[in-house]
Amino acid sequence: MEIPFIQGLFDKGQIRHYRARVGEINALEPKMQTLTDEQFPAYTTDLKVRFQQGESLDTLLPEAFALVREASYRTTGKRHYDVQLIGGQVLHDGKIAEMRTGEGKTLVATLPVYLNALSGEGVHVVTVNDYLARRDATWMGEIYSFLGLSVGVINDQNQSFIYDPTHQEADEERDEKGSFKVVTQFLRPVTRKEAYEADITYGTNSQYGFDYLRDNLAQRKEDVVQRPHSFAVVDEVDSILIDESRTPLIISSAVAESEALYKSISKVAASLEVQTHYTLDEKRKAIQLTDEGITRAEKLLGIKDMYTIESVRYVHYLETAVRAHALFHKDKDYVVKDGEVIIVDPFTGRMQPGRRWSEGLHQAIEAKEGVKIEQETRSVASITYQNYFKFYRKLSGMTGTAKTSEEEFLKVYRLPVVTIPTHRDTQRIDRTDLIFLTEQGKFEAIARKVKELHAKGQPVLIGTVSIEKNELFSAYLKREGVPHQVLNAKNHEREGEIIAQSGKKGSVVIATNMAGRGVDIILGGNPSTPEEQEEVRALGGLYVIGTERHEARRIDNQLRGRSGRQGDPGETQFYVSLEDDLMRIFGSDRIKGMMAKLGLPEDQPIQSGMVTRSLESAQKKIEGFHFDARKHTLEYDTVLSYQRDIVYGRRRAMLEGDRGHIISTFYGLGADGALEPIVKEKIELVGEVPFWETVRRVILSVTDTLWVEHIDTMEHMRQSVGLRAYGQREPLVEYKKEATRLFKEMESRLAEQVIQSVSSISKAKQ
Repeated sequence: MEIPFIQGLFDKGQIRHYRARVGEINALEPKMQTLTDEQFPAYTTDLKVRFQQGESLDTLLPEAFALVREASYRTTGKRHYDVQLIGGQVLHDGKIAEMRTGEGKTLVATLPVYLNALSGEGVHVVTVNDYLARRDATWMGEIYSFLGLSVGVINDQNQSFIYDPTHQEADEERDEKGSFKVVTQFLRPVTRKEAYEADITYGTNSQYGFDYLRDNLAQRKEDVVQRPHSFAVVDEVDSILIDESRTPLIISSAVAESEALYKSISKVAASLEVQTHYTLDEKRKAIQLTDEGITRAEKLLGIKDMYTIESVRYVHYLETAVRAHALFHKDKDYVVKDGEVIIVDPFTGRMQPGRRWSEGLHQAIEAKEGVKIEQETRSVASITYQNYFKFYRKLSGMTGTAKTSEEEFLKVYRLPVVTIPTHRDTQRIDRTDLIFLTEQGKFEAIARKVKELHAKGQPVLIGTVSIEKNELFSAYLKREGVPHQVLNAKNHEREGEIIAQSGKKGSVVIATNMAGRGVDIILGGNPSTPEEQEEVRALGGLYVIGTERHEARRIDNQLRGRSGRQGDPGETQFYVSLEDDLMRIFGSDRIKGMMAKLGLPEDQPIQSGMVTRSLESAQKKIEGFHFDARKHTLEYDTVLSYQRDIVYGRRRAMLEGDRGHIISTFYGLGADGALEPIVKEKIELVGEVPFWETVRRVILSVTDTLWVEHIDTMEHMRQSVGLRAYGQREPLVEYKKEATRLFKEMESRLAEQVIQSVSSISKAKQ
């Protein structure tokens, strides 16, 4: 029997509509229970035929959902709850299902994924990391395989797999540190193309995006791996479509630049002083050189005037180097590992190997840290996540935290958010923030609290906003003699294992804000006995402590959501100090003055509704800044996206090698109609098939060469139009004008070079 829905947590009208269909699905359960195991793949085949004969997926939904639920129960022992059937309908409708942590989102996805896979066009399930792609494909692959569908997995390093229950490779292996991690049980290695040709494919957002770009650099039709983009379910949709969307995906080629230049400019930047030589805007991560700073830099670099045409490039390198020194911090924004600077995702706390900051920033940080400076690169292909995910005819997503960003989901992706009621009433207690005068006083108070909780055996998960704070707080716990585990980007290999055990009695885990997204925290540990679970429940469940508020409210809510899964007891408490970045940059002087007047000891907290409101106001401001930054990125990339679609469409036509496409493209390039006699002459000379094959290769080659140059030119132009704001001209309008002019020039050069190459075929053949 279902628990009554909690009023006020969801849109009643929509839920009422979805719940009506739940009744239809439940009515089919007795029928599904009569099927033999062998009849499930046959039922799938029948549903596919009915779809091909004109029945809509909406019509097939009740049968498909009922079939998946029964298949899941027989293979995994898990039967979808009614609220999970509601979540599945929301995803099928191309919306975001907001479901609390522990409500079984991975299982929910099987419903719309199976239904949409019946079309035969392929379904993509998007995860936040390779481990979860493999894990979920293995877990859910058992259900899909039972139903007669194939499942593929794409991972980094060009690793690709197909779910194969007969493939008995060991599911655990030791890494170099001696810890265990799940790898490839039931996953048989295959080609990238085979993984995409499966009915259902699991992978990360970056792998899907990079494969799309690589497909559009392919020189042969056989090298294209992706099929047309039909339907995608994005897990942790807020992390992927919002948090990671400010950094575009870029495939680059090396451009020679002097390593000595980066080193010398880094030394100059290190010698400059804030306020005297440059001003700092921490809110926008921007710097502005002062006249005194420019003069000093010119003197140290031996340049008379940095703003002449010959020397102006030094301005960009210097400003970038100053940003690297003043605004990007080791063990917060990046880590140095094995002599390499690796970006740390500011929202998940995970390392991002292979990703590099653009426009020389990565090289500037490498120079600052004294590690090997990799060559600067230029883009040969790029796309933002916003524009990549718009390729899908239908897109949906699921997460525990989406409502606070609903405006952005609607404006950018046209994705409404529906909050799904919980299967059981929430028992978690969320405490009001405790505010301290100093960070030291705050940490001392947290350490005492953790010691008290550990003494009685209640498990504790402590969230920090950076690796630096993560390790700093670890020192406080060591001083108190509290045994604990530290989880951050430096030891993320054991993330799943550490988080899975963080519900065990007496467990204390300090984690950066990734806090094991996608991994359930089961009271008593995983696995655990009912007795162990009950013992931890009696102690109050998992106690979650936030050591400061994050820039985005969603991240705070994600941390809270680690506790209180499926009606479990739990408690959460955030500790805040006036020295935290959020309060230091955005907090009002009124609050600071009030705290000072009270004359409280450093480790004595207050609870103030005014302070909490001020914090939430600051978070909203920052969310607004980030939204504007992502919107800004999207506006510029949308201009390039229109051009990208034309160029990639031409490339795809040339790869397909269809004579009609080749001829129409070729004649489309010759505006004056003077091509007919040239074509006739060359065909007589070399033969019709070799001639059109040569035309195909020429168009492909010239398109690639000019497109790479065009992307480079567009990037430089984008930087330069910003200066036009000083002349009261709107940069985006100027960018659009210049982009149109440059694209027309590129198309004109393309026509000239193709015709010139084709005209010289006879010389090459003689």
